[in-house]
Amino acid sequence: MKLAPALTVAALTVAALSVSAAVAQTPGPAPAPCAAAEHHQFDFWVGRWDVYPMAKPTKLVAHSLIESLYGGCAIRENWMPLAGGGDGGSLSSFVADEKGWRQTWVDASGARVDFKGGYVGEAMVLTGFWPGVLGPGKGALIRMTYTRQPGGAVRQLGEASTDDGKTWQPNFDFIYRPSSLKTPLGG
Repeated sequence: MKLAPALTVAALTVAALSVSAAVAQTPGPAPAPCAAAEHHQFDFWVGRWDVYPMAKPTKLVAHSLIESLYGGCAIRENWMPLAGGGDGGSLSSFVADEKGWRQTWVDASGARVDFKGGYVGEAMVLTGFWPGVLGPGKGALIRMTYTRQPGGAVRQLGEASTDDGKTWQPNFDFIYRPSSLKTPLGG
């Protein structure tokens, strides 16, 4: 059976309008889940680093590979000390519901520490209770402050409190300098 030309044009017009309406109702691509600026506040720490104590800036103590992963939704740290032992790492991410950052540290001693905090002024500040950090049975609240330094370096200052944050004492103080060497992880 042959359709009249007018019916064919009408049928094609209806089909085209149906497709146009369907396309118009289809939403565009959703924004990336971690595209907001808050998710990238800690990106200044991403890189391949040689790590030195601030007090002895020529004594290399570790390599650290910090990677942005999972579409920019997380930052993974791989801490590799030169003296052996004590290696570990962390996973950090911005938690939108809390409007802040979380970091979980796990190391070869069996330590697991949950930090929380956020970007304050020009620094990332994270705080958490670290069991045994001051010796067997001697835990402390640890506050880590990460700040950009001249030449692309990053300072990580760790302070300990045994009185629930009323007073703080230095615990560690590192300078992360960009490294051109390959780390044991190949980064």
